[in-house]
Amino acid sequence: MSIDSLTDLWAELFGAQPDPPPLLVLVTGLVALAVVVTRLPWRIGRNAITIAHEGGHALVALLTGRKLRGIRLHSDTSGLTLSAGRPSGPGMVFTLLAGYITPSLLGLGGAWLLGGNRITLLLWVAVALLLAMLVMIRNLFGIVSIVVTGGVVFAVSWFASPEVQAVFAYTAVWFLLIGGVRPIGELQSLRRRGRQPQSDADQLAWVTPLPALFWVTLFGAVTLAALVVGGGLLAGPILTELGITA
Repeated sequence: MSIDSLTDLWAELFGAQPDPPPLLVLVTGLVALAVVVTRLPWRIGRNAITIAHEGGHALVALLTGRKLRGIRLHSDTSGLTLSAGRPSGPGMVFTLLAGYITPSLLGLGGAWLLGGNRITLLLWVAVALLLAMLVMIRNLFGIVSIVVTGGVVFAVSWFASPEVQAVFAYTAVWFLLIGGVRPIGELQSLRRRGRQPQSDADQLAWVTPLPALFWVTLFGAVTLAALVVGGGLLAGPILTELGITA
């Protein structure tokens, strides 16, 4: 690859795209909201939330010195990340804590990149994260899920027009921000009915002196805060159009 090609690639990756139309930001947010609150679309889209959830467990396990054994993604949108290490202590706590908040934190990071109009960079970062996760997947459905998701993101980043990339990126980030909140309510609903006794919150209660409800509340607070802050970053073009400045 020539120097000029590398320069062009660098400019495309880290360069800023034009400001999106305010209507695009609004419509993509409404589409993401509709997916989250509608049963069948949510059932399909929730797989992306699960990928982020399990990826969060895996990344934090590695960062805290635990040995990652593998990740499984299931067709019922559940997942499992196995790591080896001390059964208690900070490493275990942070690993368990990461799952439910990671989709929202990824959405917040995506909103920050979109706030700087780094649409192409956002898509390429997503592809890189999915590829890194792929090597730790240990079941067929999980491999198919990651390959299909990564393939779609790569195809959009490489072949789609800037307008299509913008629609895709804003919809995806809105979905992570909004969709990151719903699993917290689902978690507490299942716990109240005794159907998820080994949830992340309950495991956190076993390895800390704090009750499971505290951890569910913390999950909810973090995801709601990410939605408010990330939504504000995404809504920048709309606020500018209305003449409202921060």
